[in-house]
Amino acid sequence: MNILFIVIIIIAIIIAITGGLVQSLSFLLWIGIILLVLAVIAWLIRAMMGRNRA
Repeated sequence: MNILFIVIIIIAIIIAITGGLVQSLSFLLWIGIILLVLAVIAWLIRAMMGRNRA
């Protein structure tokens, strides 16, 4: 009975860790997408300013 209890605890810990990693990766993915959009907007603004000056 103790072995079954230990196996269940180990499986629960593994599931909790992978669930946390997936949520962290999802969060980091959204941050990456937001930073990419901001970089594209900044690049477009610089390109438009450069054309106006020339």
